[in-house]
Amino acid sequence: MQTQVVKIPAQGSELGHFRDSEGPSRLEEWCVSDAESSRDSIEALAQAGAHLQHRDTPVAFPTETVYGLGADATRSAAVRGIYAAKGRPSDNPLIVHVCDLRMLRRLLGTAADGTPNALPDRYAALIERFWPGPLTILLPNARPSALAPEVTAGLATFGVRMPSSTLALSLIRLAGVPLAAPSANASTRPSPTAAHHVRHDLEGRIELILDGGPSRVGVESTVVDGLCDPPVVLRPGGVSMEELRACPGWERVVKAYKDHSEEGKAAPRAPGMKYKHYSPTARVVLYEASYGGAVDGGGIAPVDVEAAARALENGHASGGGEAQPARKVGVIRTQRWKAGGGIQVQNWREASPVATEVDKSVYEVYTGDLIGASGQVVGELFDVNLGKEAKGIAQGLFAALRELDSRGADTIFVDGIDGELDIAAAVMNRLRKAASELRS
Repeated sequence: MQTQVVKIPAQGSELGHFRDSEGPSRLEEWCVSDAESSRDSIEALAQAGAHLQHRDTPVAFPTETVYGLGADATRSAAVRGIYAAKGRPSDNPLIVHVCDLRMLRRLLGTAADGTPNALPDRYAALIERFWPGPLTILLPNARPSALAPEVTAGLATFGVRMPSSTLALSLIRLAGVPLAAPSANASTRPSPTAAHHVRHDLEGRIELILDGGPSRVGVESTVVDGLCDPPVVLRPGGVSMEELRACPGWERVVKAYKDHSEEGKAAPRAPGMKYKHYSPTARVVLYEASYGGAVDGGGIAPVDVEAAARALENGHASGGGEAQPARKVGVIRTQRWKAGGGIQVQNWREASPVATEVDKSVYEVYTGDLIGASGQVVGELFDVNLGKEAKGIAQGLFAALRELDSRGADTIFVDGIDGELDIAAAVMNRLRKAASELRS
């Protein structure tokens, strides 16, 4: 199977708009643009929409959170194509994406007396404030359901969101069907925030990737369940706990997820709960923000520095006169660490590009020669600084993990961040699920 990447140059209002920009019908209907300036982009999206209608291989497309892997949520064969392409366990439910409230109502079904089912009142404030945007809500699945059973993985509820990406909204509208769309990566890998991440994981498994540039948020949507009392957050994401608690009826919302896979449970209520996720090939060592054993509060603990140096020197030593490949270490810095995380490095320089591209808009990569205990060069260190702001860290996190993986890092040390009420909670949730070891 050949994989084609199609760039969609038009963005924002060039691609479409809601018929009414404000008032109670603000999200009622999404209209695709007919402007001459966006004609080529709309034509490409229409072709992708036809693919989604008639074919069973999913289409990768950008949203504001991460790239999604979409298929017609009403057709079983199409939804099974998502699981096959990703290698995703079949008991892991999928989030449904809609372009407007009119499409959502078709999924709610009717009551026994024939009257249309309404959205639960508790969600009204959330929809008004956060849609379109990075928030997924849980709703009762209608009986009979318009959704393919593979979408819900046997649950009595389904998760749905309305993305803020105008590309995604226009694609859904042109397809004419709601799209089931998990992240467009191979299962367990870091989520993709750029088209080349998708291609790296899924080339040969899918036919079409729509390239709309890098994702703005960088972590997946927040998933909430307002059908219980108190309401709960099932997965942290682009909408924070603090923002949720500012909405009427959500003042008492509580956390109902764990920061590790919940193996052994029945079918997870939301994606990202049960299985190991977001993991690069390299060993990831995560330092919690509360960790007190770092070097002067500014780097990796001496025991880990020494262990890394020993491993590097052992890998560098040659046997039988044959040269061994240089060992590589990655460091992802956020709010506390100095360059290199305290590991001894010399000859700092900007790293050369790699085949998968460098996400220059989010971070830069520097490298240096690793120095062993004997004073000789034993390997190479790659340093990524994501900055101190939680939103910037979230935007660059998955790309940084992929970046260091692509450079062949054996171990990646990560400086964790603090915060349970803002987007830092989503960052740490993803890192804890990706980590091989924790330092807390």
